[in-house]
Amino acid sequence: MDYGHSERPPGAVALPTAIKILVAGGFGVGKTTLVGAVSETRPLRTEEVLTETGVGIDDLSGVEAKQTTTVAMDFGRITVSEDLVLYLFGTPGQDRFWFVWDELALGAIGAVVLADTRRLADCFPSIDYFEGRGTPFLVAVNCFEGARSYRLDEVQAALNLDPEVPVLLCDARNRESVKEVLITVVEHAMKVREARGRAVE
Repeated sequence: MDYGHSERPPGAVALPTAIKILVAGGFGVGKTTLVGAVSETRPLRTEEVLTETGVGIDDLSGVEAKQTTTVAMDFGRITVSEDLVLYLFGTPGQDRFWFVWDELALGAIGAVVLADTRRLADCFPSIDYFEGRGTPFLVAVNCFEGARSYRLDEVQAALNLDPEVPVLLCDARNRESVKEVLITVVEHAMKVREARGRAVE
């Protein structure tokens, strides 16, 4: 039985609601950086050094200085309020590691698709994946230095997104910027859930 505030037995501790969010996007777009910037605990990372084995497989265009890659997931946690905790799961970006996505997606209420305007097409597979699963998501454009600036409506049109899919700018290195993204995706996921509930009624 769920207890409301007035029904909670004396001495009972209110447990926070735990929400799972996925962070996806192309190779080298900043997923590990985003999780690390906002996590209140030391993030769990499964990074390996890029080797010659990946030559011709991993496209380093635009991220030539990248030396490591996520091979399973990144994991972090942030407490938004005393009754809400977000658990973040960063997905691997390369095609050959996508077999873990279905496991990571279990129980997720929403997702952040991180985009780089220099390589915008790299986030199409993530968008297709979440659209296919019916997972609410938003697109967060990571503001890389030297990247050309585009209006958010231009990004939305270029990605052929439904009008209700939020698109916003972010700096994956900045905690406050990432928090804004996470709050927005939770609010969007709640709106989508409510709309689906009304449709069923």
